Amino acid sequence: MLTYIFRRLFIAVPTLAVVSAIIFVIIQLPPGDYLTTYIAELQSQGESADSGKIEFLRKQYGLDQPLWKQYVFWVLGMFQGDFGYSFEYDLPVSDVVGDRLWLSLLLNFSTVIFIWVVAFPIGFYSATHQYSWGDHGLTFLGFLGLATPNFLLALVLMYFLRIEFGISIGGMMDPQYVEQPMSWAKTVSIAEHLIVPVVVIGTAGTAGMIRRLRANLLDELQKQYVVTGRAKGLPNLRLLLKYPVRMSLNPFVADIGNMLPQIVSGSAIVAMVMSLPTTGPMLIDALRSQDMYLAGSFLMFLSVLTIVGMLLSDLALALLDPRIRLGGRAQR
Repeated sequence: MLTYIFRRLFIAVPTLAVVSAIIFVIIQLPPGDYLTTYIAELQSQGESADSGKIEFLRKQYGLDQPLWKQYVFWVLGMFQGDFGYSFEYDLPVSDVVGDRLWLSLLLNFSTVIFIWVVAFPIGFYSATHQYSWGDHGLTFLGFLGLATPNFLLALVLMYFLRIEFGISIGGMMDPQYVEQPMSWAKTVSIAEHLIVPVVVIGTAGTAGMIRRLRANLLDELQKQYVVTGRAKGLPNLRLLLKYPVRMSLNPFVADIGNMLPQIVSGSAIVAMVMSLPTTGPMLIDALRSQDMYLAGSFLMFLSVLTIVGMLLSDLALALLDPRIRLGGRAQR
């Protein structure tokens, strides 16, 4: 196990190096840079830009250097904890991200827990009560959740809660706690504001997970070992939990690597609709304004999250399913 972990971590280093190069090239593909975009905005507003100031800023930020030098400086800076400078916010990237990063992590991990907590019992019930009224009803709700865009559900909930109950939802906390340090009252406010975004973002993932768990569990229930266990008189619940359910949990665990970055990127539109101070809207603004270091840092964060998620899912699969081996040759 330890050898496998060290090998995966060793492979992760060149993987991240290649990913960082691809991210840097993609960010540089649009013509110009942040300063040219800034000049175009000033001209569209009828204002003129000081050419001397623009050249000074270009030299100060290293935008007059060749691309390979800009990439090397960016990568070396990340190893030292310096993720570059945000041109739009006129601050270091680490200072700009600040609270947005941990709020995004809190929102996304809460969404993952919500998906698991809701999807598991519903999928289990649908598989063990196939073609019942409950199965048909939950299946309909699952298809409805898959077909409903997250941003549309967010708009509907915001309108409904505002009109029916007079509750204005949006943001991640009450306005009076935005600039205050963390306290119990602020924690309670964040927890209250998490409920609606977690439900909205997790709806589609929950619906898809229910369908996969139901299909896998139905497939396991038809296998010979289940028939043999029932013939030997094993209690039905014990038989289900010991083998079929355990084997059906594989998609739950295997989706960790894909679920984390998908939730981070997929919550961007919902965050814009609900005015959530997370990294999604900031990433979209950084890409739009060609704030290269800010956008590149976000994309590198998603890449690291993907690699870590894949490693955790592989380790969890090996612990969950004894048929999976992390190393060595296949046994015959």
